[in-house]
Amino acid sequence: MFENIIAGINDALYTYILIILLVGGGIYFTVRTRFSQFGMLKEQFKVVGERPSESGKVSSFHALMVSTASRVGTGNIVGVATALCLGGYGSVFWMWVIAIVGAASAFVESTLAQIYKKRGADGSYGGPAYYIESALKCRPLAIIFSILLIATYGIGFNMLASYNLQSTFSSYSFYTKDITPWIIGLILAVVVGYCLFGGGSRVIKITSLLVPFMGVAYILVALVVVALNITSLPGVFARIFTEAFDFGAIFGGFTGSCVMYGIKRGLFSNEAGVGSAPNASASADVSHPAKQGLVQVLSVFIDTILICSATAFMCLCSGVEPIQGLKDGGIYVQAALQNTLGDFGPIFITVAMVLFAFTTLLGNLYYVNQALSHILGHEPGKYFNYVYYIIASLVIFVGAGLSAGLLWDIADITMGLMALINMPTIIILGKYAFRALADYRRQKKAGFSPVFHAKDIGLPHEVDYWD
Repeated sequence: MFENIIAGINDALYTYILIILLVGGGIYFTVRTRFSQFGMLKEQFKVVGERPSESGKVSSFHALMVSTASRVGTGNIVGVATALCLGGYGSVFWMWVIAIVGAASAFVESTLAQIYKKRGADGSYGGPAYYIESALKCRPLAIIFSILLIATYGIGFNMLASYNLQSTFSSYSFYTKDITPWIIGLILAVVVGYCLFGGGSRVIKITSLLVPFMGVAYILVALVVVALNITSLPGVFARIFTEAFDFGAIFGGFTGSCVMYGIKRGLFSNEAGVGSAPNASASADVSHPAKQGLVQVLSVFIDTILICSATAFMCLCSGVEPIQGLKDGGIYVQAALQNTLGDFGPIFITVAMVLFAFTTLLGNLYYVNQALSHILGHEPGKYFNYVYYIIASLVIFVGAGLSAGLLWDIADITMGLMALINMPTIIILGKYAFRALADYRRQKKAGFSPVFHAKDIGLPHEVDYWD
């Protein structure tokens, strides 16, 4: 009964409300930023390599890696495969759509996080809760958002990542349904706990090392699989576009259509407009807020256009048809890769899932720490953090043994509620991000290295930085 109730709420949320809000908001931001996610692509690569003003500060690249660590995770493998099994080939197209228009939302939310960021003992911090409180003057709504973020990333997504990781071992002979998930969950919980007890700096260092490595390796293997099945590629593209615009099938059963699953899994994967990545963006030491906004556009493209597409084409070019109705996409991914790469396929996916899930867990818990700081009004003390780290590790342990369908639905709902708060907020405050972008473009056109001052855009709110 509980699973049916959760599934019903999930369908209602994603059938109309979030599709209109996310796609409509993304299109609005795309137009207002003058298609910055495309027109400023060269600038995005340029600013991501800039060094911070002081040694020891968080660079744009480090902030990008933390946000990408959270984005690039089990959703890129199991989530995409699940969308293919439940929504068909056409879901790939709608994942691309939500990424392209969502990139503009990512720019706006991350630029606002930079504008309203706070000074901390170890650098800056911030996120949606802070711009809701500072600009909208509504602390209760900011606290609700922080609680939802903790529920989404500290509980829902982390349980799901833990489950998805252990499920990739199900094809091995040593796997037993009653015992193995708990053993894997325990090992994962202990390793994550070790990283957490090292503090935020250890999380940033580990994700900055692992994310580029695993992303490049995953894309290279995907290219090998596609190359080995190159003759099937034209047919895959044809089916993606044909099924994406099969309006009879879409509107005949919308809650199970490629549109809904493409948007749900695309949103789950790239998180644009949800309000998670701004928590990492606020930590970057940059000379202009628009710089970090541009960097976060890259994160969305890396996640969906590169990693999610890699999974989709690996599976669809393999010759193995998506298993209709399958809610655990990991089984489909392993079958597809084994068909092309033999025994190496499942082993590679297992290794990729371990790395992807591990960095996702660390990135998610970095966000949770920012949300706890907001609720408390200060950075948590040492002993508070110790309790939090233990609870976070226990959640990871428990998630390994729960139901996949229930975990997906709970994570989708809490993430959807975050978007319901964040998207209207950034639509209201978006004018300040647009002004910041115009100021950035103006300085670049004049030949300057852009430096931001709050008064230059007529910001009416007090901020810790930029004065």
